[in-house]
Amino acid sequence: MEKREITVNLPPDLDPVYSNRIQVAYKDDEFTFVFLHEIPGTNQARAKSVVSISPKHAKNFSQVLAKTMADYEAKFGEIPSAADSKDGNPGNVTIHGYS
Repeated sequence: MEKREITVNLPPDLDPVYSNRIQVAYKDDEFTFVFLHEIPGTNQARAKSVVSISPKHAKNFSQVLAKTMADYEAKFGEIPSAADSKDGNPGNVTIHGYS
């Protein structure tokens, strides 16, 4: 596979967003990621961004994320899974309001 280099231009008015939850939906031609900010101490979350990508790009994203996580853990140590978390933050949450 040929490697390419691309230039990424970030608009100066592009604000970063923080997300501590994600909902993933899919259909035959796309995956949709809803990035959410769960409001502490409530049962509410605010959608911060919605991103839809093709299945091919979703597969590539999952591979890139897996490699990046492995690199991160090699450098900083293993990240505990949500099931192992001691912070009281459950790993499985039912999200209402978007499907």
